[in-house]
Amino acid sequence: MNRLNSLVPDWIRNYKREHLSDDLIAGVLVTILVLPQSLAYAILAGLPPQLGLYASVFPVLIYALIGSSMIQAVGPVAITAIMTFALLSPLETPGSAHYLVLAASLSLLSGLMVLGFGFLRLGFLSNLLSRPVVGGFISGSALLILLSQIKVVLGIQVSATDNWGQVVSIVEQLPLAHVSTLALGGIGFIVLLGSRYFLAPWLVQRGMASSRAAMAVRVMPLLVVMVATALSVALNFNPTYGMQLVGHVPSELPTIGFDVPTFADLQMLLAPALVLAFIGAVQNITMSHALAMKRHERTDANREMMGLGMANFVTAFCGGMPVGGGLTRSAVNLASGAQSPLASIVSALFMLSIVLLGTQWFSFIPLCILAASIMVAAIGMIDFAGLRRAWRYDRADAIAFLGTALGVIALNLQMGITLGIFLSLASLLYRASSPHIAVVGRIQGTEHFRNIERHGVETLPNAIFMRIDESLFFGNLKAIEDRLMREIGQRPQTQHVVLIMSAVNHMDVTALESLNEVLLALQTRGIHLHMAEVKGPVQDRLMNTALFENLAGRIYLSVNAAFELLRSKPLA
Repeated sequence: MNRLNSLVPDWIRNYKREHLSDDLIAGVLVTILVLPQSLAYAILAGLPPQLGLYASVFPVLIYALIGSSMIQAVGPVAITAIMTFALLSPLETPGSAHYLVLAASLSLLSGLMVLGFGFLRLGFLSNLLSRPVVGGFISGSALLILLSQIKVVLGIQVSATDNWGQVVSIVEQLPLAHVSTLALGGIGFIVLLGSRYFLAPWLVQRGMASSRAAMAVRVMPLLVVMVATALSVALNFNPTYGMQLVGHVPSELPTIGFDVPTFADLQMLLAPALVLAFIGAVQNITMSHALAMKRHERTDANREMMGLGMANFVTAFCGGMPVGGGLTRSAVNLASGAQSPLASIVSALFMLSIVLLGTQWFSFIPLCILAASIMVAAIGMIDFAGLRRAWRYDRADAIAFLGTALGVIALNLQMGITLGIFLSLASLLYRASSPHIAVVGRIQGTEHFRNIERHGVETLPNAIFMRIDESLFFGNLKAIEDRLMREIGQRPQTQHVVLIMSAVNHMDVTALESLNEVLLALQTRGIHLHMAEVKGPVQDRLMNTALFENLAGRIYLSVNAAFELLRSKPLA
């Protein structure tokens, strides 16, 4: 019995009855509001629209029982859909039988990878991607989404597969745009874009509560789809006249099964699956953490990865569309008053009932309206604010953002994220190899030491106090040596050099040996090397080294202690 209880999630064991009505209402609202997106994102991924519905049922149930977030909602999302399309379309024609096999295999492999990350407690891996790199990746992917949907709104066919070729083809075919499709899709796009950015402030100005105004904005995509569908039925839109519709959506459960891919397919999918797993895990953990902070809760990164991994593992056997943590789904869940994962379970069951009972009207939805809603969602994914913040604060991070985005657009998703990681690591290595070094003095009447270039401080004519604001390793010793010799050259009376080590958390072997060589070189010039405020772990490593022996006890607990002692020593 105790073992059985341990398998039951905490939120179920501790569920509060007063939350039941909130969760029931939230579950129904989420299903209704994200229904068009479920269809749209499946189409965006190059898959049949019903797979978006299936991916809103079974993976959602699994994540609700395993994940640690109370509000996070998984399902078909834009970033996962465009990644699926971008990763698989170069390998197979979207919509073909083999493409569906590859999509299911991609879900399975990425799910197993994320699940493995969770079991191995590798949640910290989500911190390896900086926010500018993630922002650049998502922004670049959003531009790819826009490019993929423009042709649908225009009602034209584009045969080019590379991004630049698609741009050229779209421009060349602008005069051939289907008028009715462009009119309907264009109006839908304008209405959705306007409601996204202007409807809520307008409603608030007229006295509506901000929470209700936000919900009104989220209802707009559903209303636009419903109006467009009504027009489609009333005016008898059909492909014969150039208006592309969603088409038949089966009212049945998916066939539970999995077509085993060939070994060659598995080899092709390993790298794409790793990219999808890594980005999906980072996005899911980031989103769950942000939602938890809003509710003053905590999440477990490892459980989040296990929940997402199992969700993708399950979807591989019932449709095959990869899923992720959805910004829109989670935001609607939160705004609808959800209190626990029960809201997601209700949403999944309600979606299941719709799949079984009411998919007939889906066939009349114009594809241009779904494309318009995807484009508006993609515009919201472009992180202009994040780029501006990075540009103002740290140009290196801004370059990493832009490099990642451009890499995604000009090359591919794998190369884009690789380029972003490389730029981040290069920036980090550059900073570490060019450490901030300050010559400091004591503020008169205190024991505080500050940069002589920033403050009026007291210095000693026979001593240089130099603070190194970086750990010491093979890449930055040359910069430190050059600065030290330059300072000694400018102060010919120097007899003592005190290295302030308060910011040094680590010293590698190269740094250790180089410092010992510097110490011996200074001794030949009659200059003594000292250290102050050495951290315990660093000093522990120094204890049995030649550097420690050659320092001969010239390691001081505080900078002020070294200052007072050297102050009493007369000039030689």
